[in-house]
Amino acid sequence: MSKYVLIGSAGSGSVIIELALTRAQAPYVLEQIPYLEPGPDRERLLELNPLGQVPTLIMPNGDVLTESAAIILHLADAYPDAELTPSGNDPRRSQFLRWLLYIVGAIYPVSTFGDDPARWDLDDDNQKLFRKSLERYRLSLWKNVEEVADAPWFLGENFSAIDLYLAVMRNWRPGRSEYARHFPKLSAIADNVSDDLALAAILKRDY
Repeated sequence: MSKYVLIGSAGSGSVIIELALTRAQAPYVLEQIPYLEPGPDRERLLELNPLGQVPTLIMPNGDVLTESAAIILHLADAYPDAELTPSGNDPRRSQFLRWLLYIVGAIYPVSTFGDDPARWDLDDDNQKLFRKSLERYRLSLWKNVEEVADAPWFLGENFSAIDLYLAVMRNWRPGRSEYARHFPKLSAIADNVSDDLALAAILKRDY
């Protein structure tokens, strides 16, 4: 059977896609690389994805798919039983799309920008100020998600891929304990993801 090849890196956004592939019971191989380090792995990644980012997914037919939201929507179509997205006629579909793109379009980049503030040609003092500013902004962005979150999943009674994003991204800056203090509803949803033993094993390995 042909398999997906997921190129990822420990603790990165590729974990979200690994969780989705696992939930979908899709056949895949994980290739974990230090994606920012120069070398042959980095060169291969750049050939597949000009941004040099993970997740990068090589599909069974050889096509390359990047951008986590695009991968999630593909997997939802390919494996509908995984319930990664509400169906097209589900009234929650519009809110799913809204908040999925909010997370990947507004919050996710703030994490990326702060990973290596030196890239912005700032001196040490301004790098620290830049990162602190990003941290405050990220908290304000997550607050909007906390205010609309339902229970036990983000959309209420039905699981969706947004829950996987929460389970992974709460481990990023400002850290899990601080995230739980500010966003108890989102943290509870992330905890629910860990009730799936297969998903919990992946999260435990990376975090």
